Parts: sequence; structure tokens; C-alpha cells
Amino acid sequence: MRLARHFTASFILFFLVASALHAQSSLLQSGPMLGYSEMREVLLWVQTKAPAKVQFRYWDKENPKQVFETETVQTSKEKAFTASLIADKVLPGRKYQYELYINAKKVDRPYPLEFQTQALWKYRTDPPDFTIAAGSCTYINEPEFDRPGKPYGQGYEIFKAIHEKRPDAMIWLGDNIYLREADWNTRTGIYQRYQHTRSLPELQPLLASVHHYAIWDDHDFGPNDCDGSFWNKEQALEAFKCFWGNPSYGVGTLRGTCTQFSWGDADFFLLDNRYYRTPQARKTGPKTILGKEQFEWLINALVASHATFKVIVIGGQVLNPVAVYETYANYAEERQLLIDTITKEAIPGVIFISGDRHFTELIMLPRKDSYPLYELTCSPLTSGVFTGARKEANTLRVEGTLVEEQNFALMKFSGKREERALTMSIYNKDGKELWSRTIKASDLQVPTQKVE
Repeated sequence: MRLARHFTASFILFFLVASALHAQSSLLQSGPMLGYSEMREVLLWVQTKAPAKVQFRYWDKENPKQVFETETVQTSKEKAFTASLIADKVLPGRKYQYELYINAKKVDRPYPLEFQTQALWKYRTDPPDFTIAAGSCTYINEPEFDRPGKPYGQGYEIFKAIHEKRPDAMIWLGDNIYLREADWNTRTGIYQRYQHTRSLPELQPLLASVHHYAIWDDHDFGPNDCDGSFWNKEQALEAFKCFWGNPSYGVGTLRGTCTQFSWGDADFFLLDNRYYRTPQARKTGPKTILGKEQFEWLINALVASHATFKVIVIGGQVLNPVAVYETYANYAEERQLLIDTITKEAIPGVIFISGDRHFTELIMLPRKDSYPLYELTCSPLTSGVFTGARKEANTLRVEGTLVEEQNFALMKFSGKREERALTMSIYNKDGKELWSRTIKASDLQVPTQKVE
């Protein structure tokens, strides 16, 4: 009898513990996700289904006995039950494992939870080798709100393919969600669209072990092809802040999503091509994509940068000379001013990366008395593919780089200090390499002016 009572009590205790653990796991909506990585802190993100207390615990992989904790944060409906917490007891160039706790109970995930801090290398060693993934146009089907007919979203296995490449970080090049007609005019719609996209099961392992940075384009911002006149852009901006872990959202008094981060010997300038944009059909007054303040910030930041590579990240194509859809050629005066200013300021190492177009290509723009400018356009991740690109009169497309299927990019920065190079490789949704091109840092230098 005593043995039976002991067995019964043990079973009840086990059941209660298991039920409690399941209850906390069932509160997890999406994530965890890694945001920015710096030498002294890392951002960790999570979303719950209801109000809950969330916390992360983490440790150096080489010293697992010393466990650190973030603050505990209560999630709330006001921020769509999202929380961004800072791991601030880290050291440069280390790899960490971490755990998520909801209401003080550990939430197990069936994949590795790991993050890293950036290396302290200047004045010490050669720059570290590192890899950045990139892609744009993520459409996740929801039949109730999708257009009738063939589903527009497909190929979700692409996120597994990216994860298996083990990049250090990923840059989301805009159209990271697709707001529908039912979404963009209300806070409820915008936040629901973010939640639906972020909760995709295939996405979770990638979120948990790769550091993520993001810009936006029209479909994260509002209606298709929308501009800065969109009345609800402040709600869209607040949602972007809740669901991404960038270092900042705007710079100083500059509003919007623009920011900057560094990884190794590359500086990345994340531009906002929507908040200040004037309508493309505008016939009077100035036409702008960046706005005067953001334009000046970009040029100042490029001039001030000492990075080997200066990567300008923007939602739409810059160097394509054809004024189709939403290319920068539709804003010809500002486009030319941007190119001319980079040239006149003699800024070395500039490369553009963009999304939006639903195809991928590499563009090279020759410049008189300076190095050529390159732009990698990479799209789409899971949305439909545009098959009309080969009919465009883009004379600057690098032969053999047009891709008309779902794909993503890996940008590998490697080599000794004086021999740095950027290798751009494009992969399809199954992780098969489609093409690869290498650009040497020495080929992105401004020629020395001869003295007469």
C-alpha cells in the first residue's frame, strides 16, 4: 500500500511538472530570435501569446558553469507580447549558448540556441572572416486574406537551407512581410501580419542562431508601391521596432528605420527608402527617395567610415539604368546626385545591396577615373518570381548572374588585411549554388591622382 501511495504521489508530481513545462512552451508564439551583435552586448528577442514574464540565461560555451541572466520583462499587448532583452555580460569574440524562460520555467527548443559576440581585432590581428546572408520578399500564405487563385507564397524550405549554411548574420532586404488590404490601415492588421509571418515553423531555427538585421520596403510599410504620404506609417514603424532587433531605428533626429552596423571590416548602412519618399508620379517639386537629411547622413557616414567595405543596403534597385517599376532611375536626379557625390568624395569600397525585384542579378556601373560600382539585387525568398527581367534593357547586368527562382545570397568577407575580398554566392531554395563572383577590396580603390 505504501509503495502504491508513493508511486501515485510520484506520478502526480511528474504530471504537474510536465504540465507546467508544457504550459510555458504553449505560451511561446515565435522566437527566440537574435538581434544585433556587438562586442559587449547582444540583443535577444521573443514573442509570447499572452502576458508573461520572459528572461534569457546564457553562458560561454567554454565556461558553461558560469551562467548569466538578462533582466526579466513582462510582455504586454501594447507591444504585441514581444520583448527585446540585452545580454550585457559578454566578452568580445566569444560564442554563447542560451535558454529561454517564460514565467520562470525553461522552454526547450528542438534546435540549438546559440549567439556570438563580435571580435576585438583592430590593432591586433587581420580582420576576421565572416559570412552575411541576405534576401528579400518573404510571403507567407494565409488563404483567408490572400488573393484568390494559386498561392503566392512557396518554398519555405529556403529558411532551412540558409540555416544550414551557418552564416554569422542575415540582412533582410525589405518586403520581409506582405501587408494585405485588410492589414495596412490598422494597428491590429499590421501586428497580426508580423505575427503570422514570424511564427512560421520553418523559420524558427534560423531565427535562433543567426543575428538578424532588417530594412523595410513597401510591403512592410503599407500598400503596394506606397511612399512617405502613407497616413499610417507611424504604426508601421512602431511594429517594425517591436519585431526587429536593429541597433537603432533612425539616427539622431532622423526618423524611420535607417541605421548602421559594423561586422569585421565592413560597415553596413541600412537605408529607409519609404519614410521620406515622394510619390513616383509627382510632376512638380523635388522628387526624392531618401530625403535630404537621410541623404546627407549617408554621405557623411560613408566619408567618415574607415571600413574596407562600405555596404549600402536599400530596398529598391539603385544602379539599374532602366526606369521600370520602382527603380531609382525613376528618381533620376537624386540617383545621379548619389553616384556623383560618392565619386567626388572619392569614397573607396562602396557596394550596394538591394531587394524588391523578385529576381536576382549583379550590376556593374563603370565610372570614369574611379572604380566600378557594384550592386547585388537578391530576391525573392518565398514570394512569386518575376520572369520579365531578361526583357529589360539593363545594359549593366553582369552576364550570367540573372536568377529567376527563389534564392538567397551569402556574402563572404575573407582574406588577410591587405588581401581582403568579398565573394557573393547565390543559392536556390534547396541550398544549391547557382553562381558566385568575387570582388577584391583592391579593385574598389580610388585611383591615385597623378601630379602634373
